[in-house]
Amino acid sequence: MESPQKTFLSWPVVRQFRSGDFLGRGAAVTSPRTETIEPRTSTADRVVQSICPYCAVGCGQRVFVKDEKVVQIEGDPDSPVSRGRLCPKGSASEQLVNGPGRQRTILYRRPGGTDWEPLELDKAMDMIADRVLATRDATWVDVDDHGQRLRRTMGIAMLGGATLDNEENYLIKKLGTALGAIQIENQARI
Repeated sequence: MESPQKTFLSWPVVRQFRSGDFLGRGAAVTSPRTETIEPRTSTADRVVQSICPYCAVGCGQRVFVKDEKVVQIEGDPDSPVSRGRLCPKGSASEQLVNGPGRQRTILYRRPGGTDWEPLELDKAMDMIADRVLATRDATWVDVDDHGQRLRRTMGIAMLGGATLDNEENYLIKKLGTALGAIQIENQARI
């Protein structure tokens, strides 16, 4: 496709004044290429409201889904928290879902091993539960030297992450407290 001959009258600033589009938000700044571009959001099958997973602010997001795949994530203008705005990490959270480096299987490295091997979810969950309960039993302190009731373990610590949402971190806190852990922290606070 040949580009049209450019003249003084085709300059965007001249087109702005000739058309009355003084702020340059209309036809004066539209090129033939931009006329053919279609946003990814217009082809989405549905829009799902969500919350940004990165920090404790809880910015609202609109997740655009096409063929059961996330195609775009934008700020939710209906959110009273963020009013449609997202920070750079929140704006790039589509990459968290669709990034080619995202790990999609459980990997396990045996003690003394050098390679990772895939593991079934049920087996991994059982291994974790067994180890947590064994550690809790081995390090449980019911009372201190003065007879004061403690009911805690110093063998378990928990650290939540900023890529988890507030609800997930809340559940981690509840689980840690129920297990008797006293060192429960979140990466977002560090």
